[in-house]
Amino acid sequence: MPDSFDVVIVGGGPGGYAAALYGAAAGLNIAMIERDKVGGTCLHRGCIPAKELLETAAVYRTVAEAKEFGVLTDQPGLDFSLTQARKQRIIDNLFKGLSGMLKQRKVTVIAGSGSLGPNNTVTVEAADGLLSQVHGERVILAAGSVPRTIPGFDRDGKFVLTSDEVLSLEALPARVVVIGGGAIGCEFASMMIDLGTKVTLLEGLPKILPGCDEDAANVVLRSFKRRGMEVITGVAVTGHTPNDDGVSTTVHYGEGQSVVVDAVIVSVGRRPMSDNLLQPGTGVVVSERGFVEVDEFCRTAAPKIFAIGDVIATPALAHIGFAEAMLVIKQIMDEPAVPIDYGKVPWCIYCNPEVAFAGLTEQAAKDAGYDVVVAKHKFAGNGRAMIVGGTDGLVKVIAQRKADGTGGKILGVHMAGPWVTEQLGQAYLAVNWEATVEEVAAFIQPHPSMSELFGETVLSLTGRSLHG
Repeated sequence: MPDSFDVVIVGGGPGGYAAALYGAAAGLNIAMIERDKVGGTCLHRGCIPAKELLETAAVYRTVAEAKEFGVLTDQPGLDFSLTQARKQRIIDNLFKGLSGMLKQRKVTVIAGSGSLGPNNTVTVEAADGLLSQVHGERVILAAGSVPRTIPGFDRDGKFVLTSDEVLSLEALPARVVVIGGGAIGCEFASMMIDLGTKVTLLEGLPKILPGCDEDAANVVLRSFKRRGMEVITGVAVTGHTPNDDGVSTTVHYGEGQSVVVDAVIVSVGRRPMSDNLLQPGTGVVVSERGFVEVDEFCRTAAPKIFAIGDVIATPALAHIGFAEAMLVIKQIMDEPAVPIDYGKVPWCIYCNPEVAFAGLTEQAAKDAGYDVVVAKHKFAGNGRAMIVGGTDGLVKVIAQRKADGTGGKILGVHMAGPWVTEQLGQAYLAVNWEATVEEVAAFIQPHPSMSELFGETVLSLTGRSLHG
């Protein structure tokens, strides 16, 4: 007979380990199966290492621009091996802390690949090929995702890289093409252009950062171009041809266009890791795109089987995995559970300038039938932004129009500029609590601060303003 647990979790990434920690804190006996290291892509090959490299770029920019503050320094150099060493120390410390918490809460962590079979039994294949089984009264599928590739650009670790390889580079290439102008592609492009790499960014859609409000995306686009990045949108890539020198490749795109680079970064999203996740007879349904199908409570078609995180078709964000994990555990504990409103979740993009938003874009609000009123304020007039030397960007608030022309319920907040990923909190609360312009405008913003700009923007929608 296999060992039995209250909950068996397949996958130890953000969704999986959050379910394990939250469930164990509620007294559940939990087993978590992970093929690699707990923490998953986010900790080891995603969020954490990517943001560390972006912070290196920020420090590099700060030193390079220090003379503007009267701090006289030489032009900085970069030892990327030290950058990577620091990145790994951060990952190792977080991994150690996470492993310790799981042990402290008595979560049984099983190394191997899990495959769900009938009767809530999960078969675990260890690295040496040995098989074992565990049984869960409930099972949570949290297998995560892997980078997508495109025809003509199979990753080889030399010329064609995905996020996995980029985050482990020993040195930055002199010239790169980034294929994909979404959040991850823009983060890599931003980091590399700031650290001295010549970057060409290719995006198949008409604009970069699809899904972002157009005004916010345009802030990033203008900044990229000012910094010397070539950004080409509405174009298809067709393949690449390695050159005779052995160190470069020619990327082909559009109608006969090409560019010679030292590496290609393919950043066209991620696909769910549902391969070999299910055995016949489970009753769990997988879509043609590979996502495990669930309802609004993350319940699959099979009783007592849930799925969360990147393996389902919800926003592929670590904090969404956390929220889905808590949603499922609350159901298992027979506690009140409210489905996640995915249209209002917080989004943060850590390129330079940063982008952060929650709620509807202006166009989406209009498409939904709202009569809207919009206010925009630029960081160029914000005292704190001037002090830190980061005046590029804006805050944009979309609200439902009242009969007198002022703003009512806040529908969306979109920011692009310095530190906006740290400023989104109050805007996210306003959108999710369906607060009105009048209610939010009554809050006092500290001065001088970046957050004043959000307050000023909301205030202007009342029909009166201070500085705007």
